[in-house]
Amino acid sequence: MAHFFLSGTLLALQIAPTSEPRRSGRTGAPPVVIAAAARVPPVIDGLVTDDVWRTAQRITEFREFQPSEDKDPRFATEARVAYDAHNFYVFVRMFDPSPDSILRLMARRDVRTASDQIKILIDSYRDRRTGYEFAVNPAGVKRDYAIYNDGEEDDAWDAVWDAATTIDSLGWTAEFRIPLSQLRYSPGSSNTFGFGVWRDIQRYTERVSWPLYRVSQAGLVSQLGEVTGLEGLGAPRRIEIRPYGVAKNVSVPQANGFSRGQQFTGGADIKYGLTSNLTLDATVNPDFGQVEADPAVVNLTAFETFFEERRPFFVEGTGLFRLPVNCFVVFDCSTGEGLFYSRRIGRAPQLAGRYSTVETPAATTILGAAKLSGRLSSGLSLGLLDAVTQRVTGAGGASLEPATNYAVIRAQQDLRDGESNVGMLVTSVHRDLDPWSSPFLRRDAYVGAVDFRHRFPGRRYQLSGGAAASRVSGSPQAMTATQRDPVHYYQRPDGALQFDSTRTSLGGFAAEIRFAKFGGERTRFETGYGRRSAGFEINDLGYLRRADEQNWSTWFNLRWTRPNAVYQQAYWNFNWWQLWTTEGLPTERAFNSNTHIQFKSRWWLHFGGTVSRVGGTYCDRCARGGPALRVDPSLSLWGGVNGDDRPAVVPNLWFNYSREDEGRTETFNTSPGVSVRASTRFSSWIGASFSRNRRDAQWYGNFTDASGVRHHTFAHLEQRTVSLTWRGNYTFTPDLTLQVYAQPFVSKGTYSSVRELSANPRADRYDDRFRPYADSAVQANPGGFNVKQFRSNVVLRWEYRPGSTLFLVWNQGRQGFDGAAGDGSLVRNLGDVFDLRADNAFLVKASYWLNW
Repeated sequence: MAHFFLSGTLLALQIAPTSEPRRSGRTGAPPVVIAAAARVPPVIDGLVTDDVWRTAQRITEFREFQPSEDKDPRFATEARVAYDAHNFYVFVRMFDPSPDSILRLMARRDVRTASDQIKILIDSYRDRRTGYEFAVNPAGVKRDYAIYNDGEEDDAWDAVWDAATTIDSLGWTAEFRIPLSQLRYSPGSSNTFGFGVWRDIQRYTERVSWPLYRVSQAGLVSQLGEVTGLEGLGAPRRIEIRPYGVAKNVSVPQANGFSRGQQFTGGADIKYGLTSNLTLDATVNPDFGQVEADPAVVNLTAFETFFEERRPFFVEGTGLFRLPVNCFVVFDCSTGEGLFYSRRIGRAPQLAGRYSTVETPAATTILGAAKLSGRLSSGLSLGLLDAVTQRVTGAGGASLEPATNYAVIRAQQDLRDGESNVGMLVTSVHRDLDPWSSPFLRRDAYVGAVDFRHRFPGRRYQLSGGAAASRVSGSPQAMTATQRDPVHYYQRPDGALQFDSTRTSLGGFAAEIRFAKFGGERTRFETGYGRRSAGFEINDLGYLRRADEQNWSTWFNLRWTRPNAVYQQAYWNFNWWQLWTTEGLPTERAFNSNTHIQFKSRWWLHFGGTVSRVGGTYCDRCARGGPALRVDPSLSLWGGVNGDDRPAVVPNLWFNYSREDEGRTETFNTSPGVSVRASTRFSSWIGASFSRNRRDAQWYGNFTDASGVRHHTFAHLEQRTVSLTWRGNYTFTPDLTLQVYAQPFVSKGTYSSVRELSANPRADRYDDRFRPYADSAVQANPGGFNVKQFRSNVVLRWEYRPGSTLFLVWNQGRQGFDGAAGDGSLVRNLGDVFDLRADNAFLVKASYWLNW
């Protein structure tokens, strides 16, 4: 080790002066490094031979932050910063006495592998809240992210930049060139950027940084150092255009079967820098054929399934437009509820099942979309998005989806150097309705919201919250459907809501407030309250599972982040939450505790449990618009293990178990998986999911008999589900990769013992809540289901020049549905998936990046 440090010192004396980064004048201010002006641009080759690196100031004060915070690093690291009129440059030397042990795995761009890595972070606005990350591993695999809200990452953001790496006897190096056109900053005679460097030493799972990143302190961008000396940076009016062409070969339904059809389309993505800090992004006739398909699901709940956005245009920059609803730590924000859900734009035609058509497109055509985003020197962040979708027609010209305009406006003003902010968001949807669509779809939908965040001095405590109001309008038939849908259920016979079939509009509001301790080494907490009125409706451009709810939740966290003889890190959470309708009907009381431990072996252990429906609670959604049903306490347990990600084979296993309805209902799921790294170029993950759902009170249907009496029926359900998922990645070079995704899925269920709600569904005794259902035909054959699906996606991606990409894509889908579970086993049914007719689509997409 002594020889290693001596070698590093001799090298440093040869290529750099002895000056170190200084701290700025004010107490507690971040460390500062002065960038060197490059008279001759350095050659991006990973070598330190360029003149500018011989004179650039060294950054050497790196500290370990994981697994131990503020510890001397295992190996030394040195970084240098330079710039010219068009680019920002960084050179990093990572010393390592065992170069052969440096982990360097190949992967496609933006994929994090179990490799060593160097990452630079730039806060070009110096707002201490937003920024950019540029990372590269020793194999030259690049990753980049945009940062928002002082630490949340937008991994869909892609910039055009260069990096080169080398491995030598001293360790490895990385050299970056970041075009200033890819950053946003306020123009001036002199600029100061926030700046940081992070290094991962994978074989020791060690992370070091300059300046020290404190895990015990909240925020990421706000902890960066500063780079000064950036004189005379231009304000480029950058323009980038990516025209593309697409050729598709797809299945086309015919009267007597299917044939093949050729489709040729084209479009363009445009990025124009109106100023150095305002950018216009636009897309014309976009095509997202290379995007992976959604996973298969069988949804037996009253609520819409949430799917993550995967389309690049809408994912990139989504952080600015993000304003979640019901996003408390206890609920983990996992439902995706929020005022802006971009998958509404270009959705599948909503009236496809109402009017006949030869072929229903999977998505509505987006004619064009544009985003304006940026940040003014006053600290005001702005975002505007507008998109127009095309009318979709079926047989006889019936509208399956009307032409629609979607718009979002977002603004956030930072205060106190980013420690506080206030914001607003407005969304608007307008549909060009006609006689086919007017009875079923809302014509207009508007939402307006304000939000705020205030961090108290000391940066440990935070108060945040917001309020929103909504208004939707349409025909009486459309508004009747709105009141009756699962978000609202105005028609509940035992509820206080007033159903009105003559309505032509509906309005509502929502509000949330949270107080949290988000900094500190050992403890953190959050307590919050939220309320949504019955008429609150955001699903035209947002995502909301239900209105008419108020909630109070508290989360408390114990954390141990300093390694000892047993673990690397450990966390213990305690959660309590209560839910009521706005009239005060209790729908949930629950307590949860969960623990997460990473041992010295780098294996993770996760386990937890929840006791819910405590103290007399009622389900006002179970009968799908019927009366509230009393529910009994339930218990759920879950756990999992994740293997050390450094070996070639990494296993993982998860399970979930729950018991409800005094033991009449039980669910169990297990999901084993394994990642295999066959070589530095090929990686694969295969996982399985097996679940058993025995549910004694599964909603079966609501029926009205000849005398006009409404019957709310439930049945005993025995359901089995199995799926397999395989992902394979082969990297020829960092710019040429092959990616494969495949998932067969089978779910089969059988109904029995059909009952209906009794005259007292809130009875204390379980059996008193139901009575036999008198329809003999239903009792004789309640039926079931057998759902089979297969989805696969094969993508060859070649970035043949920076920013220009060629995709070769093969998508395949198979699906079938039977009204009975059938006799075959799950394994046999899984094999039968491949006997279903295959819908194959082949696509070639090429884009070319032009910039001025």
